[in-house]
Amino acid sequence: MNSNSSIIQGLDPSDTICAPCTGSGGAITVIRVSGPHAVSCVDSIFASPKGLPLYDRKSHTIAFGRILDAKREIVDEVVISLFRAPHSYTGEDVVEISCHGSRYILHTVLDLLVANGCRMAKPGEFTRRAFLNGKMDLSQAEAVADVIASDSAASHRVAMNQMRGNFSKALRTLRDQLLHLTSLMELELDFSDHEELEFADRSQLLDISNQVQQTISKLANSFKLGNALKNGIPVAIVGETNAGKSTLLNALLGDDKAIVSDVHGTTRDVIEDTINVRGVTFRFIDTAGIRHTDDPVESIGIARSYQKMEQAEIILWVVAEAMANDAPLLQKIKEIAQEKKVILLFNKSDILSESDRSTLAAHYTDLGIPHLFISAKCGQGLSELEETLSHIADLPQYASEDTIVTNLRHYEALISALKAIERVQYGMQSGLSGDFISQDLRECIHHLSDIIGEVSTDSVLQNIFKNFCIGK
Repeated sequence: MNSNSSIIQGLDPSDTICAPCTGSGGAITVIRVSGPHAVSCVDSIFASPKGLPLYDRKSHTIAFGRILDAKREIVDEVVISLFRAPHSYTGEDVVEISCHGSRYILHTVLDLLVANGCRMAKPGEFTRRAFLNGKMDLSQAEAVADVIASDSAASHRVAMNQMRGNFSKALRTLRDQLLHLTSLMELELDFSDHEELEFADRSQLLDISNQVQQTISKLANSFKLGNALKNGIPVAIVGETNAGKSTLLNALLGDDKAIVSDVHGTTRDVIEDTINVRGVTFRFIDTAGIRHTDDPVESIGIARSYQKMEQAEIILWVVAEAMANDAPLLQKIKEIAQEKKVILLFNKSDILSESDRSTLAAHYTDLGIPHLFISAKCGQGLSELEETLSHIADLPQYASEDTIVTNLRHYEALISALKAIERVQYGMQSGLSGDFISQDLRECIHHLSDIIGEVSTDSVLQNIFKNFCIGK
């Protein structure tokens, strides 16, 4: 069992837990039961036509029968799947009950299980037990949630690679190299009074540390791509009031997500949603219209608009034909256009003449920003906009077997490990004492081990698993 297997915040591993592990509303619901008394708990409410109890059945077998209530009346006809420890998802005895999708049946079966010794599972508790029982490391456990949440082929592929252990394998290879370095450095310290003994050439040690540094750096640098694949590329839709930003968001999403009105200042808060555009996920952010206002609530929304502009990777700057008071926004666009990608959208173009289009475009020519004429209301130019977004997203290409970092916790740990190994490199190049170098090596190992859960604290585990769904 994993060293993290202590009782954590009331989650006793000796308990037998149960929960539905399928979504509601379907024809079939699966209830998962896991723990030392899983088989006996289900046996107490299950009857097979041949009278053979689950206790006498082999692992990885399926049984048909009925769930009976306390009065021995039939609740439902079910199929039981039996997995005996340690050959199960959690590493414990696991029984899965496939019953009909009726809410009444679901709640009745769960009530019967609880009455016979189970307790309801906490969010992520099944996967947490799998981690504690050594069925997967922490990075693989986190990937389970990513697989469930994946909404594109790319994000699914990355999450599956991590869940299969590709990331863990890369980290363990790094750790083994670092442990080799550490052992050689500490041997030198143990025999420092024997100058004639040399356990490793410092240039060879530096070569190994350089290889480690390059690998950690490559993993850390992949986070930008991984975050885009997992959460979507943030795109802020900005402009003055009544420019058609909310109409554009609704048109892109194909849904009335944002309120549309001719009244200025309708959007006072940030509205976000994601869509997949030609294989790339974009997270569109509709912001409050920017204008001078004395309304304190609208002012807060405008402040958030500027904040979202700073956070976004792409800015869609929406301008309507009547916009002439855009000086504050224009200045801000000039500032951020140096480091971010900006697309200028001349909206409501369906009511613009060719002369109006030329005049409008000429007004912003000196900015050097690519522009498109669109009509969000009529759907004109949206295909060209999607093509432009897909082009300027410019996500780096990667092979299906590449390890891509998608988790912020992993990224932060890699950055800390990178700083530590860079101190090791500096120490070797500067001729620092081996005890200082060894300390930095141990720190680098610590941060890499933290990713796969070998040094994680109870509070870290609690924070990770609290966001899982109940049935996982």
